[in-house]
Amino acid sequence: MNDGVENLAAEEGADEAHKPDPATEPGFDLGDEPAPPRSASSGYQVLARKYRPTVFEDLVGQEAMVRTLRNAFDTDRVAHAFMLTGVRGVGKTTTARILARALNYEKPGVDRPTIHMDEPGVHCEAIMESRHVDVMEMDAASRTGIDDIREIIDSVRYLPQSARYKVYIIDEVHMLSKQAFNGLLKTLEEPPAHVKFIFATTEIRKVPVTVLSRCQRFDLRRLSVEELTGLLGGVSKRENVEAEEAALKLIARAADGSARDGLSLLDRAIAHGTDGVVEADVRDMLGLADRARIFDLFDLLMKGDIGGALSELRAQYDVGADPAVVLSDLAELTHWLTRLKLVDSASDDVAMSETERQRGSDMAKNLPIRVLSRTWSMLLKGLAEVQGAARPIAAAEMVLVRIAYVADGPAPEELVEQLKSGGSAGPAPSRASAPPPDGPRAQLRSVSSVRSEPRPAPARAAPAIVLSSIEDVLSLLAERREVKLKGVLEAGVRVVSFEPGRIEISPLEGTPNAVAAELSEALSRATGARWFVSIARGNAPPAPTLREQAKTREEAAKERAREDPLVKAALAVFPGAEIVDVREPGLVLPEGEELMPADPDDPGIDPDAFAAEFDNREPDA
Repeated sequence: MNDGVENLAAEEGADEAHKPDPATEPGFDLGDEPAPPRSASSGYQVLARKYRPTVFEDLVGQEAMVRTLRNAFDTDRVAHAFMLTGVRGVGKTTTARILARALNYEKPGVDRPTIHMDEPGVHCEAIMESRHVDVMEMDAASRTGIDDIREIIDSVRYLPQSARYKVYIIDEVHMLSKQAFNGLLKTLEEPPAHVKFIFATTEIRKVPVTVLSRCQRFDLRRLSVEELTGLLGGVSKRENVEAEEAALKLIARAADGSARDGLSLLDRAIAHGTDGVVEADVRDMLGLADRARIFDLFDLLMKGDIGGALSELRAQYDVGADPAVVLSDLAELTHWLTRLKLVDSASDDVAMSETERQRGSDMAKNLPIRVLSRTWSMLLKGLAEVQGAARPIAAAEMVLVRIAYVADGPAPEELVEQLKSGGSAGPAPSRASAPPPDGPRAQLRSVSSVRSEPRPAPARAAPAIVLSSIEDVLSLLAERREVKLKGVLEAGVRVVSFEPGRIEISPLEGTPNAVAAELSEALSRATGARWFVSIARGNAPPAPTLREQAKTREEAAKERAREDPLVKAALAVFPGAEIVDVREPGLVLPEGEELMPADPDDPGIDPDAFAAEFDNREPDA
């Protein structure tokens, strides 16, 4: 195991005296006691490592997992394998080490697994510093093959050297190869009594279900802004650093639920500022615009004041705001305003100040959902454009132009209704600063002027399209030039059932399930009625595709044609001739001509006489 499973001794510092005391500071409630000074020779230890949890009570926001483990340990129902999943920085690897410590906790009077570790035990320090011989860590991101797993399989038969259990911690387990997972399955299902497995991953969906079913799974959740703010505040006090609450909230929002990211950003903020951690310095460090200015910019956009919006964006850019971050903040504000209209509790967001909550409530009352939804979509698309643009500020300005010029315009469906009825949906909301004459208002005035002129009586609605068979569907798709969709329907799926308004299909291998949605949309658009196209559940019967059915019908028609006396005669006269096509419905005569009625006294053509006459014909001159 020396080569196969590495003890990552450099993962944590060895100075236990500089970590929080778990007995007096549960839940990262760090109190006001300053951190002890460090000697110059020891070097600086980053906050994310210095304040890494050492007991379960230190794990912020993971109360559900801690409660489950407490009950399991107290009742001696400890699983043999654990799967820890969650986003980066929520504490998966740290939780794995604490769990390994609990499994091997030992001190005078305590000789059984327990999560009540009020003081360091015999093995605790070595386990938390990743240097215990019986607790082996392996990074699956760099050791993914079956050979690495085979070393674990070969070593599990040996008893631990000093601890109660041999514990294997495999980080980023989803990176293991298929062969490595398969090699691990048998040992994972029936491990020796002295072996425990702890897996950690950020991509739980990439872990085979056969492995998941053999583990006790814990989903470590993201930390809320309130929880992160409390954690950062406690660390700041321990470090004797004055920190504004607004600045800590900014860091907590930027950390996006990750305790490690939050502490790393706090480290940067402490180094960035000279007078503690203040909001202005944090905004400058993160490239954020002033929150009040984001509200101002959003307000200008909703009023259609594009000149003012562009000036405000440029002013924020000149003081260091990142254009992509500005659009991201606008999108976050749009989402929050939408929640304010739909969810009462959204106004209790602790990340917002009282002034921001009041201003947001006023905005939400005056903005319809359709405007907020449209703004969200445009910002989301515009953010991708800005991130990939050579000049982000120019791309951001063009995004704001699009938003401002459609902010208070009617929705497309409203315009259609207005044009149909010839009426008006009511005046548009007033703007603080009207757009140029060639803007959307000029376009809407042009529409109004057209509507005001006398219009001819509306034409009678076209009859609804009725589709009574799958062949009718194919004909309609051909008429509407839906060539690709028609081809997929003919050769890429099996039609399980058909009735007007509802089709059930079974896509062949290689045909995406999205064909159902595309066909439903195409038929609904063409017929004006709703069509439901669903994917058959389970294994559909092995019916042929429409193209295969057409091929079968064509072959049957050709076979019937070969039995026709006249065709037989023609094939006999022309050896090697083939029937290329059979047209059974009837003849299509030129305009003005009629088909002569059959003579009841005509006995028809004698194939033999026809062939004899053909063979005895005179050669051409």
